Amino acid sequence: MNFLDLKDISERHLEIADPISAQKLLHLGQVLGLQAGQRVIDFGCGFGEMLRLWGEAYGISGVGIDVRANACTRARHKFAQAGWEDRFEIIQARGDEHSYPAGAYDVAACIGATFIWEDFRGAIRGMRNAIRPDGHLAIGEAFWRTGLVPPEYARSQQFFTEPELLEITRQEGFEISYLVRSSQDDWDRYEAENWRGLLDWLAENPEHPERGEVYKHLRDSQDEYFRYGRDYLGWAIYLLRKAL
Repeated sequence: MNFLDLKDISERHLEIADPISAQKLLHLGQVLGLQAGQRVIDFGCGFGEMLRLWGEAYGISGVGIDVRANACTRARHKFAQAGWEDRFEIIQARGDEHSYPAGAYDVAACIGATFIWEDFRGAIRGMRNAIRPDGHLAIGEAFWRTGLVPPEYARSQQFFTEPELLEITRQEGFEISYLVRSSQDDWDRYEAENWRGLLDWLAENPEHPERGEVYKHLRDSQDEYFRYGRDYLGWAIYLLRKAL
């Protein structure tokens, strides 16, 4: 079973597929000054919940791109229920292969999916041409809380420290204008909901031929979080604007 199929299983109970709360996403929309008539493009949009929240609270419209068919189906259903098919388009595609009109968006977002372009720097380069001159990038990214990460864990995860993220941002011609970090509760909720999704699927599929792979994914996820992730890994959404 591939990783994306495992995520479809584990995220079944989640609407926001990242360790962040709806309240913090709404706060970011307020900081961005979102309003009716503005447009947002969200790469790796998952179930479209950030777009939905911003659409309901601030009246924006936009485009979401995600490679997963299941995620796109859930997002489209969400917007159809709200009667917003004319305001939001959900496209099933690889984010790095999606062709967008230059300068067409007020915000370009990639929340927890910088792997689309390999890493944080790649995400900046992949989205920078999508925004207007006074627009913002919103990038959700994990980071090392300390440089003293156990080598066996550091080798298995490719992340930067926050000072390194700051330096990359400046090298690419942007400034970090704002950030919102996930709390420990945000992390715990996100991880626990993934475990719940996996266990529910295992209970429902006792004879599935790939059951062992799902069980291994559950155990590996829990081992990593309790042994390392909870102590060494942080997560935040960074708002970037072009340097003056």
